[in-house]
Amino acid sequence: MKSLKRKAITGPAPAMSPGIPVARQVDDPLVGIVLVVLSGVLYSTSDVVSKYLALTLPAIEIAWLRWIGFVFIVAPVVLRSRGHVLRTAVLPAHILRALCSIGSSVLFILGLHYLPLASATTINFVSPLIVTGLSIVLLRETVGIRRWAAVVAGLIGVLIVVRPGSGTFDLTALLPIASAFCWALVIIITRKLAGIDGPWTAMSYMSLFGAAVLSVMVVPVFVMPSWQEIGLAVVMAAASGAGQFLTLVGFSRAPASLLAPFSYVQLVWATIYGFLIFSNLPDLWTAVGAAVIIGSGVYTAHRERIRARQAALAARQAARAN
Repeated sequence: MKSLKRKAITGPAPAMSPGIPVARQVDDPLVGIVLVVLSGVLYSTSDVVSKYLALTLPAIEIAWLRWIGFVFIVAPVVLRSRGHVLRTAVLPAHILRALCSIGSSVLFILGLHYLPLASATTINFVSPLIVTGLSIVLLRETVGIRRWAAVVAGLIGVLIVVRPGSGTFDLTALLPIASAFCWALVIIITRKLAGIDGPWTAMSYMSLFGAAVLSVMVVPVFVMPSWQEIGLAVVMAAASGAGQFLTLVGFSRAPASLLAPFSYVQLVWATIYGFLIFSNLPDLWTAVGAAVIIGSGVYTAHRERIRARQAALAARQAARAN
């Protein structure tokens, strides 16, 4: 989850990136790949715990418990910086980003309550394709016919999974799609913030503001959790927080276009967890749809790599001309 499932902090696990700007460090592609693969395991662990908790607790409360865990992660950073990490000239953007992240998380957890883990995760991985579409309107980016074809293919993959008009279609399949849309907005806002604020500023506002909002939202639906549920919530928050950290470091060691395909390992772990814990295995159509979505996502990452190379070449040529 995503997703903050998706997504998601949860929600979706961030399909391509955690949605937090990262300062590039020393390139080490192998380390980046390993960290992204491990983050997928952690995101799936967080998601499966969320699905288990959704059997007895409201989705908003599960998201609230997750965000309380995030507060414990960022609080030492805020205190150590004496509040400097919270200095920003774009506070409204951080607030909007936190709200979108909350929406992504809550919608994905609701989807987990009704859908098999592998199916919800598969549908949620459409978020990178939504980002491509939104980039045209919100970021004024130019998207060529090949990337549009990849987007259309990914959406077809989602339709194969949810199969509208069939006897197996359930409106609850729209929940991870809505979660993916919210997470795509998180990514778009993050791109806007890139170069303005650092990653800990973005994560601190997301955690602190998100926790404050969810603390209000949880009051009408609050159910006193058992000690077992509190323990599981700690595991959920720790796994998601660790996944966020590994993703941050991973994407600082290698280009996003290289690492993005390895994010799909989360689908494998979602399938394994779903079978071992809930005795759910994806049917043939879900597997076919997942293959289409993965293929379109990998191709989109490939096109991003080509565009990055072309931009770098153009920059070098311009530098030589001057």
